[in-house]
Amino acid sequence: MADVTYYVALPFLQDDAGEPVAGAAEECQSASTALRRAELMSRIPGSIGAVAFSRTGDPMAGEFGDARLLRKFGTVPEDLSGL
Repeated sequence: MADVTYYVALPFLQDDAGEPVAGAAEECQSASTALRRAELMSRIPGSIGAVAFSRTGDPMAGEFGDARLLRKFGTVPEDLSGL
């Protein structure tokens, strides 16, 4: 199967200790949609920020490359290697 690129918007919230934690990710149809959605997510009450990123790979084989950060909005962790 050919590689597929997924675009994702991911908000960040604060836990009880004040540490940033990822919220519920939303898959988007395009990079521009992911950027707009992440910007909106960063402004939702309780949100401290959001990121838009993409991942490309073969879903049938379950093999994906590293996430490619499109943009950060607000306050997000420096280390996003877990994406």
